[in-house]
Amino acid sequence: MNNFDLYLDRYADLLVSYALNIQPGQPLFIFGEIAHRDLAVRMAKIAYQRGAKFVQLDLQPPELLKERIELSREEDLAVVPRNITERYHEAVDEKAATIRFQGSEDPDLLSNLDPKKANLVQMSFRKSIKRYYEEGVGQSKVAWLVAGHATEGWAKKIFPDLDPKVALEKLWDAIFKICRVDDPNYIELWKAHNAKLKERAKKLNELQIKTLHFKGPGTDLKVGLSPLYQFRGGGDLSARGVVVEPNIPTEECFTTPDWRLTEGKARVTRPFMVNGKLVKGLKVTFKNGELIEATAEDGEATFKEYISTDEGARRLGEVALVGSDSPIYQSGIVFQEILYDENAACHIAIGFAYPFCLKGGENMNASEKASVGCNVSNTHVDMMISDDLVDVDAIDVNGNSHSIIKHGKWTSIS
Repeated sequence: MNNFDLYLDRYADLLVSYALNIQPGQPLFIFGEIAHRDLAVRMAKIAYQRGAKFVQLDLQPPELLKERIELSREEDLAVVPRNITERYHEAVDEKAATIRFQGSEDPDLLSNLDPKKANLVQMSFRKSIKRYYEEGVGQSKVAWLVAGHATEGWAKKIFPDLDPKVALEKLWDAIFKICRVDDPNYIELWKAHNAKLKERAKKLNELQIKTLHFKGPGTDLKVGLSPLYQFRGGGDLSARGVVVEPNIPTEECFTTPDWRLTEGKARVTRPFMVNGKLVKGLKVTFKNGELIEATAEDGEATFKEYISTDEGARRLGEVALVGSDSPIYQSGIVFQEILYDENAACHIAIGFAYPFCLKGGENMNASEKASVGCNVSNTHVDMMISDDLVDVDAIDVNGNSHSIIKHGKWTSIS
């Protein structure tokens, strides 16, 4: 691409200046792979220009994790060095900003490993930084961000028939377009998009929804909401009192369901990654709020190991609405990367819930969260359940039905 450096600089600026909204004296932690070095350094420069206290890069070769899972004793796989935990604690204490890049050099590197061992490593890490998730993410004490970074390995999975270099260019081109940095007014476009998502969430909240009903081929799923539900969309205020955007891109309006009120079945419409294994063709069934059955064309063993992690791993922690107006959906690309695919379709997530999607949720204790069906778990994985054949109706507290999405398109909530 002739404009690659220009667009990559804009992308770095979008992530630092808009999404993370770095403030003077704020630390920035950047997590990813060595292949993400160029963008990480560009981001660090912009962060320092904005007065960041310090920028720390943690860029690892993905092969290290594979070798550990394959060669370590099982009792060692649960070990997480204290300095890693402390780094995340520091991010909370300092009201820092963090970004994790999605887009591996080798997306299939972990795909043939023992699902039990891979899950042990990932869940041990999550448990070791539980405070980061509960306070940093759950209480918005950290300006956190997930963003995509194209690599040849990822590009080859999406465009297997293209030359690797051509595939990489095509993937970067899609990312730049979806993230709006192909337009010189990218910041203003994102502000307008943010306002649109907030208005859509406001309308959803005004409906006083009791149940969301997803209907389509292989899907007849009812997701119940607490009276305290709050749909969120677009940016939010950080602990430093500035607007931040946790995901780039983002096209969703999401909330925390009452996990106890989930009933029915769903066909997962896009593949998704679990512990390095791509799960394809998944079908799930819920009864009395619990995931009781799951079958998949590929990755079934890995998924079943994941949902056995703890009690909450079989319960819903999130439900999100996305229309086919999404530029990710419009691209026609299945990215095989959750950050992008979850913003192409409506989705549900099993695992931990976001207390900030409930009125007063940030200040609830454990028993209060349990009383409104706010799920607790060490897991969280999104599963896309819509396409242009799926409808979503909202049943309000008075029993009235409202068409929200018809054949994938927004209707009354535009």
